[in-house]
Amino acid sequence: MESFLFLLLLLAISIVAKNQSLIFAIAVLLLLKLVGTELKVYSFIQSKGINWGVTIITIAVLAPIASGAIGFKDLADAFKSPYAWVACISGIIVALLAKGGLTLLSEDPHITTALVLGTILAITLFKGVAVGPLIGAGIAYLFMKIFEYIQ
Repeated sequence: MESFLFLLLLLAISIVAKNQSLIFAIAVLLLLKLVGTELKVYSFIQSKGINWGVTIITIAVLAPIASGAIGFKDLADAFKSPYAWVACISGIIVALLAKGGLTLLSEDPHITTALVLGTILAITLFKGVAVGPLIGAGIAYLFMKIFEYIQ
C-alpha cells in the first residue's frame, strides 16, 4: 500500500510539473500494480530497463544518420569547429560516467533511492530529463572513487 501511495504522490507532482514522461512512467507502473502482475514484471523491468532505455536513446541519436540527414560530409565539417571537439570529448566523458554508474547501481543498489529522488526533483522542479539516474550514479561513482583514493 505504501508503494501505491508513493506512486500516487509522484503522479500528482508530475502532473503539477506537467512532465509527460514521468506521468507516463508512473501510470504504467500503477497499471501493473492494479493488474497484480507487478512482482514478476517489476523485477524484470528493473533488471533490463536501463539497457532498453539506452538502446532507445541510441536509436534516437542514430536516426538522423539512418534517415540521411547526417552524413560523412557533416561529420567532417563538424570537426572543423572547436565546439564539435568539446561535444565529442563530452560524449566520451558521459559514456565513461554512465559505465561507472552501472557498476555502482549493481554493486550498491541502495544508492538508487537517493538517485531516484534527485532525478524526480530535477524533473519536477527544474524540467530535467529522466536520464539522470545512470549519469548521476556515474558521477556518484566517480566522487566515491576520488574519496576512496584520498583516504
